[in-house]
Amino acid sequence: MNNLVKFKFYETALEANRDKQILAENDINSFIANEQLIQSDWLLSQAVGRIQLQVFEDDFENAEKVLADYKENEKFALEVEHTIEHPEFDFICPKCGSNHIYKDDSSTSFFGISLLSSDKYVCYYCENVFTH
Repeated sequence: MNNLVKFKFYETALEANRDKQILAENDINSFIANEQLIQSDWLLSQAVGRIQLQVFEDDFENAEKVLADYKENEKFALEVEHTIEHPEFDFICPKCGSNHIYKDDSSTSFFGISLLSSDKYVCYYCENVFTH
């Protein structure tokens, strides 16, 4: 019998639905559990095990490969400029000198709510994480 198994866990429904769509484009059926419950009360996220993407047991390995391939291709599909004309910040990456950087707030959030202002930045060009 081909049972549903827990495949991946997500903080947001947007991420879960993106991966569900990628799997569907590759003819892999998947289902999202807990999405409505957590969207109605995000405090229940830890209690129910976050938003879950489920696949059939027989599709598990193929689903892992499809998402891994997608993420690898996505990384190189975006052409990242080393320098941009109107940068958001007035400093550059200490590793490669690019001014194409963004502020990383992911480590200072709890359930998607920012708690503190972070001084961590990430370079689009070389993916270096640094503080300023």
